[in-house]
Amino acid sequence: MDSLTDWFGQVQQAVFEAAVQPLALAVGAANLLPDAFEGTGWLLVGLLQIAVMLAVIGPLERLWPVEPIVDRAAVRVDVIYTLIHRLGLFKLVMFFTAENWLEAGIGELRALGLPTFHLDQLIPGVTDIPLVAFLIYLLVFDFANYWVHRAQHQFEWWWALHSLHHSQRQMTMWSDNRNHLLDDVIRDLLFVTLAILIGVGPGQFVALVALSQLSESFQHADLKIWFGRVGERLWVSPRFHRLHHSIGIGHESAGKGTLGGFNFGVLLPWWDMVFGTANFERRFDPTGVRDQVEQGRDYGRGFWSQQLQGLRRLVGRA
Repeated sequence: MDSLTDWFGQVQQAVFEAAVQPLALAVGAANLLPDAFEGTGWLLVGLLQIAVMLAVIGPLERLWPVEPIVDRAAVRVDVIYTLIHRLGLFKLVMFFTAENWLEAGIGELRALGLPTFHLDQLIPGVTDIPLVAFLIYLLVFDFANYWVHRAQHQFEWWWALHSLHHSQRQMTMWSDNRNHLLDDVIRDLLFVTLAILIGVGPGQFVALVALSQLSESFQHADLKIWFGRVGERLWVSPRFHRLHHSIGIGHESAGKGTLGGFNFGVLLPWWDMVFGTANFERRFDPTGVRDQVEQGRDYGRGFWSQQLQGLRRLVGRA
């Protein structure tokens, strides 16, 4: 773990010194160099993720697809979402707005005496084993992710935004980041706050986000793959998550046509198993939203039309 962190830090430093720092100095932004260094890290993580997607997940989609891709224009829009998020543009905007204010505010509280808390220090010896500390934070984040995801499906106003994610009829490895930007802002603030409150270090936070995003890209892929009876209960598979996206099944309470559904786990299916929302049926159904298919509700075709339609749903005008 330490060796991997050291290697990544060396690459980040090299890219920063060779390209980012000279650019920042050339445009008179020397005061932003620390932030630019952090942004370089997010950029590298995103490039690594996209490389894995193209080299590994993409070929798998071509070998074992659930269905043929007939609407490539819809997939291209998802690629735009992915590039915005994975290459750090969304993170950059968030940092200079809400996240920066949030961290500054908590910093003021710390200066006034608010103690610094580190969850991994509650268990003796854990801080000496970085991998164990990382796994503890992963469990905490995934547990929180499960409940945030359930809330996105439980509250009408939040579903008005989150339903954009479910409106993709052609799920691929690019579909994970197909979200309304306001939905992403809410989630990002929640998890940055959680990271600060439980003492997740910057490197650990980047690793947690990177692992989650790459796994979610795989889960959304057009892949007719499941992990077997045991594996399905250890990690979220493309089959498990595709059922969550299935029309009238994954994001509706059974037989009621109301919000609810199954398979909300982001990385681990354990929380679905514990709280009674797991569905392990071995099936690969069409994806989308019921009102989109049965009533022709418009969720938008392009990036900006999708964002606009989400806001219109939020205020009850679409």
